[in-house]
Amino acid sequence: MADDMRAFRDAVNGWAAGGPGGPASDLAVRLGVRTAVLLEGPSDLAAVEALAARRGRDLTAEGVCVVSMGGAMSIGRYAELLGPPGLGLRLAGLCDENEQRFYDRGLKRARAARRDFFVCVRDLEEELIRALGTASAEEIVRAGGDLRAWQTFLNQPAQHGRTRQQQLRRFLGTKKGRKIRYGRLLVEALAPEQVPSPLDDLLTSL
Repeated sequence: MADDMRAFRDAVNGWAAGGPGGPASDLAVRLGVRTAVLLEGPSDLAAVEALAARRGRDLTAEGVCVVSMGGAMSIGRYAELLGPPGLGLRLAGLCDENEQRFYDRGLKRARAARRDFFVCVRDLEEELIRALGTASAEEIVRAGGDLRAWQTFLNQPAQHGRTRQQQLRRFLGTKKGRKIRYGRLLVEALAPEQVPSPLDDLLTSL
């Protein structure tokens, strides 16, 4: 079942890139997909799936597909394909505060509800670092085997004068795949009461 949902996600991304919509439509019916969670990137997807797993949620079995759109500018395209003009799925997701205008415009054009999209101040990584505290976030980086890379990063002149929170957020984006890995690890380290509101509200809404 999980493999089938991944196939649906791949079909949706292919459709958004200009491919045929038939495979996605057929899989949506066969899998009983009812909700699409639209996220900017794969690190957000990793965080959402990690929190769902921690809470014992099987999103696939619930008919929920989590989709990485590859950037906020794609919201209009995905909302059109998956929302009322397309497959007619319920839409939900996360967005960054400075990207809200793209979401508002794209969702309005697709006649999709805005109520189940929740806003992160800068991005989800910043929300997670703030929720854990910088000392705990640094410990996760050390435990993740990135201590040497982190120390090298801190010695760069560009990092002098930045807050620890800013440094951690920037560090996560300096290597391909790092944001995805730590999106999961940071969520797994959260106490239940530490889950950032946008992420908590999203999971609760599904």
